[in-house]
Amino acid sequence: MAIAVDPRTDPKSVQVNLTAGTGVDIEWKDGHKSHYNFQWLRDACPCAMCNEERSQSGRAAGAVPKPKPGELPMFRQSPKPTEAAPVGKYALSFKWADGHQHGIYSWEFLREHCQCAECQSHG
Repeated sequence: MAIAVDPRTDPKSVQVNLTAGTGVDIEWKDGHKSHYNFQWLRDACPCAMCNEERSQSGRAAGAVPKPKPGELPMFRQSPKPTEAAPVGKYALSFKWADGHQHGIYSWEFLREHCQCAECQSHG
């Protein structure tokens, strides 16, 4: 029995720009191109702990969290991954400079949350 591969959620190429710090670029097999900056990726972390925090605060995936008491939002440090690695053939994971490393970003999750203007306008 063959498993059908959806070209919408199957990447043709994945570029993780750790050194430049610009984020992740994915070209999907259906020709669509997506870009995710590291700030969005960290704020959208799909791990259970981050999902719970977002559901309690009503924050959408990728939305900036409210500043902690006494924290000035303009001084929020930009998240930087120290490592990125594939998870099987279905996802990416990051080790962040803040020590967080539990999120597994599946291709399906990333395509569903594509940040391009076209996908954002279909909301």
